Amino acid sequence: MATELYRISFMMPCQDMNGTSSLPPLSKLNFWHRNGDSGVGEDDELFIGYGHVPSPYPYKMQDMYTRELHEREMHAVVLENEYLKATFLPEWGGKLMSLIDKEKNCDLLYCNTVMRPCNLAIRNAWTSGGVEWNCGIFGHNVHTCDTMFTTTTELDDGTPVLRMYEYERIRRVVQQMDFFLPEGSRMLYVRNRIINPMPNVVPMYWWSNIAVPETPDTRIVVNADSAYMADNGTSLQDMLTYSGADCTYPINVPAAMDFFYKIPDFKRRFEAALDADGYGLIQTSTYRLKGRKLFCWGQNPGGDRWQEYLTEDGSSDRYIEIQAGLAHTQYECLPMPPNTTWEWLEAYGAMNADGDKVHGDWQEAKAEVAARLDEIITAEELEAMLEATKPMAKAKAKGELMFRGSGWGALENMMRAKIGRPQMAEHLDFGEVGEEQADWVTLMKRGTMPEHDTNDEIVSWMLQNEWIGMLEGAADGGDLTNWYTQLQLGVAYLANNRLQEAYERIDRSYKLNPSPWSLHALANFKRLLGDATAAAALCAKASRMRLHDASLAKEAMELLVLADMNEEAIALSKEFPEEVSSIGRVKIYIAKAYINLGDADAAEAIFYRDGGLVLPDIREGELIITDLYLRMLELRAKAAGEDFDRATAKVPPQFDYRQCETTQARPARKRAK
Repeated sequence: MATELYRISFMMPCQDMNGTSSLPPLSKLNFWHRNGDSGVGEDDELFIGYGHVPSPYPYKMQDMYTRELHEREMHAVVLENEYLKATFLPEWGGKLMSLIDKEKNCDLLYCNTVMRPCNLAIRNAWTSGGVEWNCGIFGHNVHTCDTMFTTTTELDDGTPVLRMYEYERIRRVVQQMDFFLPEGSRMLYVRNRIINPMPNVVPMYWWSNIAVPETPDTRIVVNADSAYMADNGTSLQDMLTYSGADCTYPINVPAAMDFFYKIPDFKRRFEAALDADGYGLIQTSTYRLKGRKLFCWGQNPGGDRWQEYLTEDGSSDRYIEIQAGLAHTQYECLPMPPNTTWEWLEAYGAMNADGDKVHGDWQEAKAEVAARLDEIITAEELEAMLEATKPMAKAKAKGELMFRGSGWGALENMMRAKIGRPQMAEHLDFGEVGEEQADWVTLMKRGTMPEHDTNDEIVSWMLQNEWIGMLEGAADGGDLTNWYTQLQLGVAYLANNRLQEAYERIDRSYKLNPSPWSLHALANFKRLLGDATAAAALCAKASRMRLHDASLAKEAMELLVLADMNEEAIALSKEFPEEVSSIGRVKIYIAKAYINLGDADAAEAIFYRDGGLVLPDIREGELIITDLYLRMLELRAKAAGEDFDRATAKVPPQFDYRQCETTQARPARKRAK
């Protein structure tokens, strides 16, 4: 059949995002840089620690969601031929939600049955399942829960192409993805471009994150014999013998773990997740995408709890992630030269290999998968396709804009025109500026910022030096008495680690017109200086100015408890309206304050009220619920004069988020062979 590209809508259980935080992510500021300590050899050339970003600023956090699921209409774009059906979600970072092998009527990906954001991304919200595209800085993409610009074009032979793109504000680069599925092709192709339009070197990061089902027989076949592991820094380990087992089988990995495979130079790049019969998904690429990775949740209750937490309540779904990146590991970025474009081609499809060979000798397994892949497409053919499609990738789209992304790319091009720089990615339509960009357009055109009411939420923030220069001109000129301009400049200084200048501007803003926003900024200034008590008091004062503001409430409660101001935290919580005091993140700090004060009864009441304490935005690896539950048990034991051992204490599954090995094993899942 001829390739089809079409739009669909369907109903799906989904959590409400409820917008973004009212605050800039100053509480995330961390100017510590990971050092390069590692146990790897002199030829490994890892850029460990390069490209560290102190926070998601200027983006706001997407942390306002709750746990309740509601039926919502989802909008998707489908690419389909006689062999594959690929379904994309442009409004969720361009996620490839599903890839159906039509011959076997089997989804090659793990397709989540719900859209349930949880706290695993740079901006907090992230959804499991499918394939996501992570560009720019370390972690799950800042756009993973945002809408991508989406349009269509075509190859020279008329094959339809789905194009998605967006501008990334921290690295100031453009991410472009062109998807196509030619007639008769058994592979879905993704032609990626990262455009650095800046006159300076940019640390660059990319990982395609691919969720596939985990079964007891799943084996990961990749063209490598060892993997980089986060053991005592970074070290190289034999993946066939690590932890005393063959870790090419995820079922043998005891705890949550990353394996970054060391694929020798000039060896073909591929990674496959195959079942007992040698069937499953294979991903391959041209040579620029040199890294491959396996992530496992581990075979323990905490890993199970996390996977359940990311999908329907009570779900038994289990998945793993295979990934492909620019660098060898996710602990590094690569230096991207000025005014440069990096391109590569990825391919996704079904692998039908000999099951006995796949599950036999490791070298034979690699050779078998490589041979079957060559029958579908060779490395040389893939490189030739990348080159042949270059004119298409650099040309304007031929179809209409189906989904509209942010206005930040349009603003960047406006600024570039003003200072005499060429437009970035002229073949891409970045639309028009919107409400988030309005103040910055005014600053650029008039040299001043608009006046604002201190009660109004600030809709956006800025980081780049060009805008800081404009703010400085306004703050020392026409906006000398404008609290809003002084605050914007002070917060930009704070995000750039110019602490003394930041304090002067933020303090001036507060004196001109007291606002909760300047108090919040001052609190984080004190936090960075290590003055926990002052930081907590300032943030609590800010929260009392907007008791209905959930973002301020959560940060104030956290800072108060961290400063051991437990009575103050409990007192503040009693002032909140019900819709704020009932938020999971607020409740957990109330429980922690009671535990710090030795009141196990009050803490236990919070843990078990309304069916049990739920923390919608619990962070991956965050053990606050588990640790507090254990501390509560310890208080009980101490009051009863009993011994207490954290290692053997029983934690209910709903409160157990430990991804490391624990003594609370669940029934083993064993391979059929």
